[in-house]
Amino acid sequence: MKRIMYISFTTLFFLSLLSYVVLGRTSFGKLPKGERLERIKQSPNYRNDEFQNQSVTPTFTGQDSQITAIYKFLFGKKERVTPIDSIPVIKTNLASLDPQKDVLVWLGHSSYFIQIDGKRILVDPVLNDHASPFSWMIKAFKGSDAYKAENIPDIDYLFITHDHWDHLDYETVMKIKPRVKKVICGLGVGAYFEYWGFNPASITELDWYEHTYLDKSWIATATSARHFSGRGLKRNKTLWASFVLQTPSMKIFIGGDGGYDKHFKEIGNKFGPIDLAILEQGQYDQRWKYIHLLPEQVFQAALDLKAKSLLPVHNSKFALAAHQWDEPLNKQVKDANHYKIPVLTPMIGEPVNLKETTQQFSQWWKKLK
Repeated sequence: MKRIMYISFTTLFFLSLLSYVVLGRTSFGKLPKGERLERIKQSPNYRNDEFQNQSVTPTFTGQDSQITAIYKFLFGKKERVTPIDSIPVIKTNLASLDPQKDVLVWLGHSSYFIQIDGKRILVDPVLNDHASPFSWMIKAFKGSDAYKAENIPDIDYLFITHDHWDHLDYETVMKIKPRVKKVICGLGVGAYFEYWGFNPASITELDWYEHTYLDKSWIATATSARHFSGRGLKRNKTLWASFVLQTPSMKIFIGGDGGYDKHFKEIGNKFGPIDLAILEQGQYDQRWKYIHLLPEQVFQAALDLKAKSLLPVHNSKFALAAHQWDEPLNKQVKDANHYKIPVLTPMIGEPVNLKETTQQFSQWWKKLK
């Protein structure tokens, strides 16, 4: 009996020690406390010590437990989740772009660079070969990590939609820190940036439907999303969000991650029409259908937003679901013909002319194995 107790105690001790060492790494950041936490507690979206979605949102559905679902995803049979060939890239020099041109450059997955109306914007930069706390986990597809932090010029506004590892990368933000003038994020996410040495005066945290005036005729509004947050064991201590960015000449919807719900129509009614909706299309699964858009829901969300055009992202760099890697791309092209919404399908690094409605894009993924 004593031997069993000793083994149990020793095992628990080493697991606790391992957890302390791993979760204590700087890249995990620090959760909100003090005045920041007090502000969070005043949010109507924060109840029972965590942020809540507008609707009841199970992370996993079906008969599987969360642990079983994760196990099946990690070790279950998967087919073509990673391409054999290298992902093609056009290595556009972001720093040398004509400042008079309004362009968007997709950097892979959910990272993209926007130059519009004289400002430079960066969204959810994960310019790394992995999307996890450890370099050996969730590796980037071959060729898809061509853009590095060193390729990013001075940035006026850095938007972070939520704190997950495939949207907020410690190594990337630390390398671009000297070149970022302002960070815009959801409530609580600023705690990471302050812990990582960013000037608190440069961080703007917003609750859903709060806005900030970035410059003359520049307004950023945090809007709702149906997702969750957490970089470690504790969930929903920081707010996930989408954003409506109003520049002097355009309205852009920065979608982040999140499942379908009534909020898309609410946002469309309040801010529409939207010139460009950037929505996730990839890493979906029926088992987590409430926290990620399914393919058939992407266009409905765009319609709800009253979007004039659609850029689907969250694909072609990391395998975070069991679908074939190019399935999201094939589905979006097929569905575009039905919904009559222009769909932008640039290669990584290919400039999208934001004011050019006739620009054509190739189906570049069709050539890859």
